[in-house]
Order: sequence, then C-alpha cells, then structure tokens
Amino acid sequence: MSWHAGGCHCGAVRFEVQLPDRIEVEDCNCSVCLKSQNAHIIVPGSRFRLLSGADQLTTYTFNTGVAKHQFCSVCGIKSFYIPRSNPDGFAVTWRCLDDPTAFEHVALHPFDGVHWEQNAAGLADKSKS
Repeated sequence: MSWHAGGCHCGAVRFEVQLPDRIEVEDCNCSVCLKSQNAHIIVPGSRFRLLSGADQLTTYTFNTGVAKHQFCSVCGIKSFYIPRSNPDGFAVTWRCLDDPTAFEHVALHPFDGVHWEQNAAGLADKSKS
C-alpha cells in the first residue's frame, strides 16, 4: 500500500488516497457516473485524506440521498465522492489521481449501477478489504 495524490482540474481540491499496487476500478453505469464517465476506486475513510479545498466543494445528492457527489465549485470536477454502498468511505475517481498509471496492474470492471440494489452488496464487501 502506498499513498497517491490527486485532485480536481483547477487544483483547488487536493487529496491523498492509500492504494495497493494492484487496483480494481469500478466503471459504473448509473445515471450520474455514466454521464460523467466516472470510474472509481472505493476505499475506507481511513485510507483517504482531503488535503485542501473543503471550502470549494459542492455536494449533489439524488434518489436516496445517501451518496454525496462532491464537485469542485471552481472547475466542476468530481475527484471523489461518498458512495451509497459505503457511506463511511470514499469513491476516488481513478482519472483524478496525479498518475493513474502508477500501479503494477489496473483492472477496469464494469459495475451495473442501473440495477444498484442487486449489485451493491458485492461492491460494499470489496471496499472493506
């Protein structure tokens, strides 16, 4: 495990996330992820640190309101959010890492978020490891 830096496009929001050398990225097709092409890695809250930009974040919720989609209010980029499947963790946008290719292996897995209820149990279990 090592720490990786990332952030939004304009640099107002910066974070660090602790990830293994081999990562699994979820490419979700729910209504909000599909439109933003968000492929993310879900981690426990203990492996995420917001370094700067808390005052620049705007939160968007829909449906159940559990997921907190957080966007930079300056550039509009969602570099992370609080996922419905793991509200104590963070879903980090893989492409918002400073170097998304810095891993030994990246596996991009489709996740059927359109049918979230049927598929989220497995996703929540993965995020705890």
